[in-house]
Amino acid sequence: MRARLAIAASGQPCELREVVLRDKPQALLDASPKATVPVLVDTDGRIVDQSLDIMLWALRRKDPGRWLEPARGGMTAMLALVAECDGPFKQQLDRYKYPQRYQEASGERFRDASMAWLSSLDNRLDDGSFLFGDRPALADMAIAPFVRQFAHVEADWFQAQPWPRLRRWLSDWKESELFQAVMARYPQWKDGDPPTCFP
Repeated sequence: MRARLAIAASGQPCELREVVLRDKPQALLDASPKATVPVLVDTDGRIVDQSLDIMLWALRRKDPGRWLEPARGGMTAMLALVAECDGPFKQQLDRYKYPQRYQEASGERFRDASMAWLSSLDNRLDDGSFLFGDRPALADMAIAPFVRQFAHVEADWFQAQPWPRLRRWLSDWKESELFQAVMARYPQWKDGDPPTCFP
């Protein structure tokens, strides 16, 4: 989702191929040996197969919302916060959502281990509507999809936590035109299908 957010925000035209991972097309396997999504194949044949790298690829071409120029802090600080999300928080999130995959009876301890980091996001939002000031930046768009996943595991529990600013930030993001645009459903791509332009 976050790669689509950045591509849509940049207006960088792409050909979208929606894949179902349990039915991976050969074109995906040929493009990226790890065969996970998202994968971007640039016009020069270069493969970009990490969602954050795809965000940067799009925004370095065109960044009308100045996501790479946060109102507060800088690019180094933003990337450090995103790394915390993509590392420890994402590991705990996976185990919270799918404890059985990790031979756990419950995801509760992973949920609880995430609380300090989520509290730090809530505290950060005390200084502005977004993680790095008064307008959205790369960090907001890279982190929000994972906070959304976390919030949906036990919605009532999440709503009961003392994170009013984090809940407002997440709610505003989910209600945004950009989020609604990237949530559109596309049919599964098959070899030979006509191109689907995005955005």
